[in-house]
Amino acid sequence: MMSRFLPARFRKSVPIIPVVRMNGIIAASGPPLQTTLSLAAVAPTLERAFAVKQAPAVAISINSPGGSPVQSRLIYKRIRDLAAEKDKPVYVFTEDVAASGGYMIAAAGDEIIADPSSIIGSIGVISAGFGFSEAIKKLGVERRVYTAGQNKSTLDPFQPEKEEDIERLKAIQLDMHELFIGLVKRSRGDKLSDDPDLFTGRFWTGHPAKELGLVDHIGDMRGFIKERFGDKAQMRLVTMPRGLFGRRPQPGVTGLGGVDPSMLTSHAASGLLSALEERALWNRYGL
Repeated sequence: MMSRFLPARFRKSVPIIPVVRMNGIIAASGPPLQTTLSLAAVAPTLERAFAVKQAPAVAISINSPGGSPVQSRLIYKRIRDLAAEKDKPVYVFTEDVAASGGYMIAAAGDEIIADPSSIIGSIGVISAGFGFSEAIKKLGVERRVYTAGQNKSTLDPFQPEKEEDIERLKAIQLDMHELFIGLVKRSRGDKLSDDPDLFTGRFWTGHPAKELGLVDHIGDMRGFIKERFGDKAQMRLVTMPRGLFGRRPQPGVTGLGGVDPSMLTSHAASGLLSALEERALWNRYGL
């Protein structure tokens, strides 16, 4: 216990590995009381982790079925920028899922360590919705849309689909897919296999993902850190600093303080839809 009062040069060196946990869907923002992963939400924690001067590396655990491709890429880039700036290797550990945008973030690791049951991959782009044009006819509802610009009502769920709208959306998806593929290839390099299914949106568990070059090792954070840095290595979870009254702010969560009571119904409806969308993302991977 007294060792902490000794000058640093007299203390025994114990490797300290900062750990950042990222859990949830990836989105720029979410409804009240729901945590989402975004650059704004995770950047302060990443900065604190990489600021630990004596740390030989930074560990990141990821558990996400994906979401916003923009936020995924921004988080990826911030991790790589900090790794280069602080000259520290990054080890990413996958939990239940590191798929789609979740895998894009995982690709920021110099090495990726997966659990044997982790779901890995899903390198693709998806857009999903519902069509209600027949439903509103049966209900006797008349849809009225007024636009300035012929493409402003593209893919309106209350109107029949148009072939040109679908083609335009697919062109955008293909462009985003190519960006995703390029990022993975740059990050993983010659580790990747030439399997034709690699970039089709398929996903795998840990061992097949390792054979494909999507991850480097099979294992867990504690075992890997101890093996890499010795039995005395310690992992320190990095969280947001505590604010006034000792409460820790929650990244990505919007409080309800000051909201007019009449708005609560709107928030509840928004939260329900968002919860259904989030559930659908996790369900894609059987979770």
